[in-house]
Amino acid sequence: MQEIKEYLEQHKQRFIDELIDLLKIPSVSADSAFSQDVLDTADAVKTALETAGCDAVEICETAGYPIVYAEKIIDPNLPTVLVYGHYDVQPPDPTDLWNSPPFEPVIKPTELHPEGAIFARGASDDKGQMYMHIKAVEFMIKTGQLPCNVKFMIEGEEEVGSKNLATYVSEHHEKLANDIILISDTGMIANDVPSITTGLRGLSYVEVEVTGPNRDLHSGLYGGAVANPINILAKMIASLHDENNHITIPGFYDRVEELSEEERAEMAKAPFDLEAYKNSLGIEAVYGEKGYSTNERNSIRPTLDVNGIWGGYTGEGAKTVIASKAYAKISMRLVPHQDWQEITELFKTHFERIAPQGVRVKVTPHHGGQGYVTPIDTIGYQAASKAYETTFGKKPVPQRGGGSIPIVALFEQELKSKTILMGFGLDSNAIHSPNEHFAVWNYLKGIETIPYFYQYFSEMYS
Repeated sequence: MQEIKEYLEQHKQRFIDELIDLLKIPSVSADSAFSQDVLDTADAVKTALETAGCDAVEICETAGYPIVYAEKIIDPNLPTVLVYGHYDVQPPDPTDLWNSPPFEPVIKPTELHPEGAIFARGASDDKGQMYMHIKAVEFMIKTGQLPCNVKFMIEGEEEVGSKNLATYVSEHHEKLANDIILISDTGMIANDVPSITTGLRGLSYVEVEVTGPNRDLHSGLYGGAVANPINILAKMIASLHDENNHITIPGFYDRVEELSEEERAEMAKAPFDLEAYKNSLGIEAVYGEKGYSTNERNSIRPTLDVNGIWGGYTGEGAKTVIASKAYAKISMRLVPHQDWQEITELFKTHFERIAPQGVRVKVTPHHGGQGYVTPIDTIGYQAASKAYETTFGKKPVPQRGGGSIPIVALFEQELKSKTILMGFGLDSNAIHSPNEHFAVWNYLKGIETIPYFYQYFSEMYS
């Protein structure tokens, strides 16, 4: 695999240009206004896989956006790696907070990346990281160094809960059969502290609606005499945490796994600069559940957060109105053993129960998924660890992640395969936020590292 650096140097600009072209397409799956763009992105991914040298590349239709499937089977007796990724992206809002248009990629230096980072929606999550795999496989195929079989399954609905992926997977067990699943939709601690994500949190996402009077009311004529849905909703949301930032929903913690002091001590060994963390976010203090560190709060503990809240008049100037309705979107990040459907029902029951007289409450579940923990004693993890050590020059740290990739648990259930999470992004990449970016160095480092995973996994498998 030593030729990978030479190949990278030779094709570096092309790799960057191809990713930039992909990032120009606004594949926002959550907004139907971008439907054609999402479909165009699927076509672009199909073309990239064909150009890389994959066989049987196809657009697989679903009830929603399509899945792009490809494979390169060199010998049925060799192990098979299934690569999963997604080509859809989060909405770019609020667009006025971007320093450059979200779908007009630019490369700019940053404090962490003086060599330059690509700024665009989807740069890190997940187009950039997904495209690393296509380019890595291109290298192995073009140079005759692919040591095993590879399959790709790239979907277009990850950012809206992978609505149709479960059906596709359940109907294509034989087609998707594999010995290990490889995903790059996570990050690492730092460029000089590589890490491999060994755990993911689950997710329950709901929308709530509080309705009061049958129409918007004059706040002078009715204020103080009629329940204000916005006031009520704010109080209800505030009551979901106690003074220790503990979630107050009955039964919420019943299945939460409490890690041992030894496990927590091991986690604490990971490098973490609290002051740098606060400075990077522009905050004076961290905040969260009492009794846990910042890294524990965002990885091994469940959370409940309001992702959006609205109602009444929000335009320019003043309008003295009591709104008829108020709304909020709420997500709960869950730890392994918490069942997302059970938590959704617990939330619904509790939220309806705490509503005062004078309002009606509606809870609409959106999507969710289970948490996941992958063991570090498998050959998949060991191959990934050795790959990072080869290109980064140091052994990676196993790390629990705070995000959710609900389909990972689904894959293990349906395909009976373990998943290895080889992320090359950083927490500072601003995924899901304005000014999302992915350093050119990290993008190329991913392409350099991934082929070594194939080499070491194939050697260990045999």
